[in-house]
Amino acid sequence: MKQQNENKKIVVTLDAGGTNFVFGAICDGRPIGETLTLPSSAHDLDLCLKTLIQGFEQTINSLPEPPVAISFAFPGPADYRNGVIGGYLPNFPSFRDGVALGPMLEHKFGIPVFINNDADLFAYGEAMGGALPRINRRLKEAGSDKCYRNLLGFTFGTGFGFGFVMNGELNLGDNSCVETFCLKHRDYPEYIVEDGIAIRAIKRVYRQLSGDERELEPKDIFDIAEENAEGDINAAREAFATQGRVAGDAMATAVTLMDGLIVIGGGLSAASKYFMPALISEMRSRIRTMSGDELNRVQMNVYNLDDEADFKKFASGSSTKIKVYGTDKEVTYDPEKRIGITISDIGASNAVSLGAYLYAIDHI
Repeated sequence: MKQQNENKKIVVTLDAGGTNFVFGAICDGRPIGETLTLPSSAHDLDLCLKTLIQGFEQTINSLPEPPVAISFAFPGPADYRNGVIGGYLPNFPSFRDGVALGPMLEHKFGIPVFINNDADLFAYGEAMGGALPRINRRLKEAGSDKCYRNLLGFTFGTGFGFGFVMNGELNLGDNSCVETFCLKHRDYPEYIVEDGIAIRAIKRVYRQLSGDERELEPKDIFDIAEENAEGDINAAREAFATQGRVAGDAMATAVTLMDGLIVIGGGLSAASKYFMPALISEMRSRIRTMSGDELNRVQMNVYNLDDEADFKKFASGSSTKIKVYGTDKEVTYDPEKRIGITISDIGASNAVSLGAYLYAIDHI
């Protein structure tokens, strides 16, 4: 194999699902070569690990140059810094007692191995090559001096994933446990918020509201909302609106603590036309003090960045000129604190892969 070009480093990636492992490679931020799909055999630890080694071997041997690292997301709890996967993993029961996956792969292939949470990598990919630079570019084109450096990434799918990037650094916390799925549910505080946002929530709420006992998936319910399939249209739309209110409540808490732009991805983000109005309304809601005062739930104005009218207001802000005391000078002052929400335009899977690639390049 040829010597690797410094600007064309290759990183091998993996989409680790409970049913299949999908192996691939990225160079210069773009996928190269063919992907390889193998059954994960998640129930059998020995077979699962042999499959991982086989998949990485085949992928590496197919590349034009040797990779500089392996980097991928793995679902569930882990000690990501040390590459140890373990704990409650419904899709990987054989990993429950802890598996030193990173050290094993580093020993086998002799290159650095990075494993991270998929939502963290989603946020990192969006911060470095997705929503964050896109919004900042649009702001500059609109003549705004505003520039955002922080990004909160949320994924709506089988779970409610979360990642946070601040000033270009992925915040992994001290325990690899930066999460929002376990916040309290807005309407049922004895339950976790994920139960009101994930796929199972859409299915449950539609069934409760409609009385329809068919085994429908969110895509089916979306088609009903669009009047393209038979069913209860109002119940379908309300199922997504309920998701939006519950998500908005959780996201209001997160963005209050971690001031930054918000990007949403995942399979359910395709229904944004039905959940986004309720989500925005929830984040713009009011809250009271015990003395009777009323204030905004989120201490920044919240804008839907995919709505042209809202983006125009977001970009213009409230700039004004104020005098510098004791001089004849003036400075521009914008007193409006504001954040915005957008749907990923590169897609969660692409953002995760890009995040995995960039994280490896940044850390080798």
